Amino acid sequence: MPADVGILGPGTVTWQLHADPAMWVAGISSLYLQALHPRAVAGVVQNSNFREDPLGRLVRTANFVGTVSYGTTDEVREAAARVRMVHRALRGEDEHGRRFRIDDPELLLWVHCAEVHSFVTVVRRAGYRLTDAQVDRYYDEQRRTAELVGLHADEVPGSARAMADYFTATLPELKRTADSEVVYRFLHRPPVAGLLRLGLDAYEPLLGHLAYSVLPPWATALHGHRPYPEPVATTMLRAARAAALLVPPPIRWGVPDGHVNRAVRRLGLGAVPRRSLLP
Repeated sequence: MPADVGILGPGTVTWQLHADPAMWVAGISSLYLQALHPRAVAGVVQNSNFREDPLGRLVRTANFVGTVSYGTTDEVREAAARVRMVHRALRGEDEHGRRFRIDDPELLLWVHCAEVHSFVTVVRRAGYRLTDAQVDRYYDEQRRTAELVGLHADEVPGSARAMADYFTATLPELKRTADSEVVYRFLHRPPVAGLLRLGLDAYEPLLGHLAYSVLPPWATALHGHRPYPEPVATTMLRAARAAALLVPPPIRWGVPDGHVNRAVRRLGLGAVPRRSLLP
C-alpha cells in the first residue's frame, strides 16, 4: 500500500512553507491579528485558560497546524473533529451582552484568514522566496484546511487578491478593545514561571514585539502601539530566520511535536521539505 501523504502532501506549497523556522514568528503575529476582531478575541478571552497555561494555546495551535500539514489523513480528521467538538460547545458574549457561538462561520473565517495570511506574508518577508503564483496556490491549498473546521471552500479566499478583498471588507468591523489589549500584553510578556521567566527580557523585544511589528500597517494602527520601523523589523526577522536555519533541520522540526520528522519517516527522504519541491 502506498504511504498516506495526508490531505496536502509533499507536492504542495504548504508542505515546504510550514517547515520554515519563521513560522514561529508568523504564528505569534497571527494571534495579534486575530485579536482585532472584537467577537473573536472575546471568545478567546472568555473561554481560554491561556493566562494560567501561557504556552498551552501556542503549542496546541502549532500542533494542529503541524498535524494538518504533515499528518496522515486519519490524524488530520481526528484533530479536526476534536477542534469542531470544542468549538461547538463554546459560547461568548459580545460588548453589548449578546451571546454568540464560537463556531459562527464569520468568526471561523476570520481566524482562518488571519492565520494563513500571517503565515505566508511573514515567512515570505523573512526571506523565503515564493512567486505570486505560488502564493495564490498556497491560499487555494488552505481552503482544504478551512473545510476541516467547518467552512465551505468556495466561501474562503483562494488567492492573494481575494484575501486582500476580504480584509478590505472586514476592516470596518475590526478595532482595539480591552480584550485585544489583554492579548497584546500577554503576547509581549506571557506569565511564564520558573526558568522560562529568566528569558522574558530577551523574548519581549526579540520575538514578542517583533511578531507584532510584522503585522500589516493597518493592523498596528488599529492596535495603537508603535511597532519597530519597517526596515528594522524586516532586518530582525531575517536575522532570526538565518540564525534558526543554522540548527539542523531534524532538530528544528522536532519542536513542538515532530510532525515533519514523522512525515519524512513515513514517506521517505523524498518528502523532506525543500524549495525544489515547490510546485
